[in-house]
Amino acid sequence: MIERIRLMAWLSPTYPVGAYAYSHGLEWAVEAGDVADEAGISGWLGDVMEHGAGRNDLILAAHAHRAAAAAALPDLAGINDLALALTPSRELHLETSQQGRSFLDATLAAWPCPPLDGVAGALPGAVAYPVAVGAAAGAHGMDRPGMLAAYGLAFVQNLVSAALRAAPIGQAAGTRIIAGLSPRIAALAQQAEACSLDDLGSATLRLDLGSFRHETQYSRIFRS
Repeated sequence: MIERIRLMAWLSPTYPVGAYAYSHGLEWAVEAGDVADEAGISGWLGDVMEHGAGRNDLILAAHAHRAAAAAALPDLAGINDLALALTPSRELHLETSQQGRSFLDATLAAWPCPPLDGVAGALPGAVAYPVAVGAAAGAHGMDRPGMLAAYGLAFVQNLVSAALRAAPIGQAAGTRIIAGLSPRIAALAQQAEACSLDDLGSATLRLDLGSFRHETQYSRIFRS
């Protein structure tokens, strides 16, 4: 029970990682007219999960969990280097590295343990967010499938929160979007268990290009 409570705390919107400041390109997609209603946002988020960062994050978190649980710290450092190298733009690099560093520092302060100290020693600089979450969960001996499913849900919930602020949808629509995507999140979390690092890859080119253009938007409320 305490493990579940800890995981819910880590992935709560109140955890001090600054997730509210990022939209993962959604703000530009709204500006460009790619998403304008509930159906559009649901489709956009589904693509991000299945063909973009959502799927990659789950694979990276799974491998980080295994490496931390086995105290394979050089492997963990390599996974983190790969995760950071995969970010296609400066804004998306900032999104994952700022949240990852903040997550690891906050977790070290509130939930310290010797294996997590080892993780921190192996990741002294920029840390990708999925690597930080996966490694912390592995260091604490958390259940990996449960962590992956929870991470995937939190990923979608944060982007739905961004959509509520950037797009013309309400809370009821946001709740329906999360409910509709939940089975796909569960399936992706299960698939990530069996994926190797060679299975990483994405095909969300318009999102990637939008993340470059986001910095030139006339009015912005997000950092990505």
